[in-house]
Amino acid sequence: MKKLYEIIAPCHFGLESVLKREIFDLGYDISQVEDGRVTFLGDEEAICRANVFLRTAERILVKAGSFHAETFEELFQGTRQIPWEELLPKDGRFWVAKASSIKSKLFSPSDIQRIMKKAMVERMKEACGLSVIPETGSSYPLRVFLHKDQVTIGIDTTGESLHKRGYRTMAGRAPISETLAAALILLTPWKGDRILVDPFCGSGTFPIEAAMMAANIAPGMNRSFLAQGWENLIPGRYWREAVEEAWDLVDKTVETDIQGYDIDGDVVKTARANAERAGVEKLIHFQQRPLSALSHPKKYGFLITNPPYGERIEDKANLPELYRELGERFRALDSWSAYIITAYEEAERYLGGKADRNRKIYNGMIKTYFYQYIGPKPPARKPRDTV
Repeated sequence: MKKLYEIIAPCHFGLESVLKREIFDLGYDISQVEDGRVTFLGDEEAICRANVFLRTAERILVKAGSFHAETFEELFQGTRQIPWEELLPKDGRFWVAKASSIKSKLFSPSDIQRIMKKAMVERMKEACGLSVIPETGSSYPLRVFLHKDQVTIGIDTTGESLHKRGYRTMAGRAPISETLAAALILLTPWKGDRILVDPFCGSGTFPIEAAMMAANIAPGMNRSFLAQGWENLIPGRYWREAVEEAWDLVDKTVETDIQGYDIDGDVVKTARANAERAGVEKLIHFQQRPLSALSHPKKYGFLITNPPYGERIEDKANLPELYRELGERFRALDSWSAYIITAYEEAERYLGGKADRNRKIYNGMIKTYFYQYIGPKPPARKPRDTV
């Protein structure tokens, strides 16, 4: 009999609405939305499908418990009251891999980790009738969030972050993560049958994520997950069924107009290799091309890009001219939309106009802005004649 869990999906701060929509489209009910994470209800099958199909989540956690704690004693007792023996095997290896605290009286990660580990060991020893917990079995790392003295504990089922799709082995300076790139694309009206161009494609993340969406390739179908060894919680058949479902949905016959350009030829070679590993090399046209050559004969396309923003001091002097040229090339495109993520605070000034929308997003520890210049919609297509 399947068991219902609360499942926590962390994401980039500010992109919770995108992840919420993804989870809803996957067929699950949302129970809570907080800064940087979405919680939903699902069974063992949902844990597997979320890992395989969600494009914008950073990882998938099984919620173990939640309680209020203002002192380390309350933290210890609250952790000890959770029925860990129902979640962990007797020989399971468990530890608090990460603890974060916001607006809480308890804020020392190392102390939080140490006290919670001690409480879990005591609970497991008593519940399992053991004098020593061997911890020789599968790994069960925990992630703990403290917000306004409310402690939430999740067991990490993913392992390596979900942005590790497996296709990007090399990246340039300040690369955008796969999960963030996917979320930004999903914030736009772009669909697989529309034009998409990235003139600063780097390792190819935007074009590759877009091509995967167009071909309905699930982001996690070609990688492994930590919880695949958790036979006590998730039978192996659910992982196999999730991957089989993903393969059944792939459609590489789709026609696309997705292009990625970069002025560096070696970078373009890397992007092509990454696209081949992702299985979408035939859906993307990569080319070594300077920004000055950016053009497209068709209307209603999308410019989605992560241009340089002066990670090095010596690069900053070149930014005004680069962004001025980007703005000029965009305006030369007929009826296009532009979506630009950058940390360069003078971007709008040199692009030549205020964005229709602007969203603050953190790319790692870097505060960036997602400038959205929204072009006209294409005319509605005429319905095909029916016989």
